[in-house]
Amino acid sequence: MGRLVVVGVDGSSSSLDAVAEAATEARRRHAELRVVHAFSWPVRPMYAPLDPSPLDRLVHEAAQHARSVAPEVEVTEAMATGDAVAVLEAESRAADLVVVGSRGMGGFIGMLLGSTAVSLASHGLCPVMVVREKPVDAGPIVLGVDGSPAGDKAVDFAFAEATLRGTGIVAVHAWLPDYAPPGGSPEGAERLLAQALAGRTETYPDVTVRQDVVGGETREVLIEASKTAQLLVVGARGRGGFAGLLLGSVSQALLHHAHCPVTVVRGKP
Repeated sequence: MGRLVVVGVDGSSSSLDAVAEAATEARRRHAELRVVHAFSWPVRPMYAPLDPSPLDRLVHEAAQHARSVAPEVEVTEAMATGDAVAVLEAESRAADLVVVGSRGMGGFIGMLLGSTAVSLASHGLCPVMVVREKPVDAGPIVLGVDGSPAGDKAVDFAFAEATLRGTGIVAVHAWLPDYAPPGGSPEGAERLLAQALAGRTETYPDVTVRQDVVGGETREVLIEASKTAQLLVVGARGRGGFAGLLLGSVSQALLHHAHCPVTVVRGKP
């Protein structure tokens, strides 16, 4: 099976930003791009059939936008009946990456405003990229590191993505002295960060890495770091500073307030 990037579209300006970023990601990966719109037919009298042509046009215009961004990428179009998150979760089975905008309308309204976002990021079978604001190609990839086994996939994704983008990584571990385990220290936090990154510099020798142990609350530290980043990468589950990352306020803070796209990594890297 070849490489595949999937982007969810709904006709909003945010989803068009996501289409552009998805097309760029597909070009980087030498992958096919699949443009998907999910919809549910409203209850209508049988004598008043719905006209699907506006939906066809919506998907086609999004695909044309992708082709204008990355003409060399093969772009396919699809419409699917059903809940937007359920549709994209199904698409994630075959995809290397699913890309969505941070705001929407139509089938994707409220997609990243509550339980829907948690569901997609927590249950998707590949990394999910949420495009916030207009992405830029300047700056490093910021990688949130918590030292958990589950976070290894996020580390792997960040290094591979840095190679594709030709940029470096700022690996960040947030440390709160008041909540540290007995015997915890800044030196221990530095060791944890170094251990989480171990072996990657040999695998990816061209990727420069800066390791930052920052005192502060996790979401505030990552949001601040995102100001100078082109991408923020975090794992879907964690421990310590990232406990409950996608199960409450930290999730909401990152998805709503990061200053760059956010990729949540749960499966497949």
